[in-house]
Amino acid sequence: MDRRQFLESTLSAGIAALLVPAMANAEPQGELKIAPFRFDVTPPVGHSLCGGWIKPAVAVDDPLEAIGFVLTGAGEPIVICTVDWTGLLNRAHLEWRTALAAAAGTSPDRVAVQCVHQHNAPFVCLDAQQIVAEQANLPGVVDLKFFESCLERGRTAVQQALQHLQSVTHVATGQAKVEKVAGNRRILNAGGKLETWRGSSSKNPQHWELPEGLIDPWMKEFAFYNQKQKLVACYYYATHPMSYYGDGRVTSDFVGLARKRRQSEAQDCTAIYFTGCSGNVAAGKYNNGSPEARVQLTERIDQAMLACDQNLQTQSINSVRWQTEPLTMVPSASLNETTLTAQIADGKLPNSTRIISAMKLAWLRRCQAGLPIVLSALHVNQTSLLHLPAECFVEFQLRAQQSHPDRFVATAAYGDGGAWYIPTADAFPQGGYEVGVAFCSPETDRQMTAGTQTVLG
Repeated sequence: MDRRQFLESTLSAGIAALLVPAMANAEPQGELKIAPFRFDVTPPVGHSLCGGWIKPAVAVDDPLEAIGFVLTGAGEPIVICTVDWTGLLNRAHLEWRTALAAAAGTSPDRVAVQCVHQHNAPFVCLDAQQIVAEQANLPGVVDLKFFESCLERGRTAVQQALQHLQSVTHVATGQAKVEKVAGNRRILNAGGKLETWRGSSSKNPQHWELPEGLIDPWMKEFAFYNQKQKLVACYYYATHPMSYYGDGRVTSDFVGLARKRRQSEAQDCTAIYFTGCSGNVAAGKYNNGSPEARVQLTERIDQAMLACDQNLQTQSINSVRWQTEPLTMVPSASLNETTLTAQIADGKLPNSTRIISAMKLAWLRRCQAGLPIVLSALHVNQTSLLHLPAECFVEFQLRAQQSHPDRFVATAAYGDGGAWYIPTADAFPQGGYEVGVAFCSPETDRQMTAGTQTVLG
């Protein structure tokens, strides 16, 4: 697919609605109402997991869900949704937003879709799938019929939810420290270069002894109420959400299992979990990759959620607004269409290399077409629910909070995942895995920081 075809196909999916930022300084406000929804997004046995370079699905340990809500009464409807998938990239992300927008009677620029980023789960790029499908000896990235069935379930879930709108009279915020889960993956030496790397799990005792490093230790919660009835609870925490993966057993992993525990104990309230900026944060300090460790991590996340519940401070609603900012990103200078095309066709290379090259090529073509990634934020009183793309480093989340100390800023990353990792500019000369596989350039740091400030307003 050449640049023209890419542009036309993406425009047909509704990209035109995303090219103009929603500069919503004030929303026409009527009676605020909310409609929570959920639907199943569990892949069938045999489906590719994590984009096709780990073992495909052989069994389902626990189902995957998409969970969200529609908010009405503050201008056109607003939709916020999380998905128990590794990621939604480029056109796949846009098609999700377009489908949910159509069901809610709104536009795609008023829809945020964020993935939780478990790895025994689908990792979907429709553009890469189209490229991979031309190679007879490569596994598929995604089954298109399964993908469309998820969109159809999503449209149905939103439409049915809107038949049961509930009044929102109050909101609440709370936070609690998460104990013994997250640690920074990147350990630097005295010269500022990467010395060792601590992933989602580690059996290296040295990794357990090293300090946590730069993380955001707080679980944050934002909740919607109808008088004293809690309707929706949104939890935010920044860590890679994998205890172990690659065995083909589909699971929502420890953060999803904790969310399901909260849901089972408060069935009248919809529990939603958002993964924050954790491109350089994972559980390797406290996780040896064993089944027992998954149980421990689940318990620690659940305890932090429960502590948030107990710390909630309610308030009446004074203002609601939605704001977006489109960013046209600069691709990594290392991305070259001729080189990537050759790698995709080279049957001697590992499948992972070839599939990642297809995702890189999809990103390169998107950037050449000038098609933006969209940042967004829902502002309620002095709270900002910030939605960022891809695997942002935790610094972006911390900067957002530090730049607005008068606000309660809760950040969800893993929106449009087309860029893969988004490191800080300082990280590129340090080296390491994340900067080695980032599809974007160091310039993206400046763009992301400026865009975040715009949507926080």
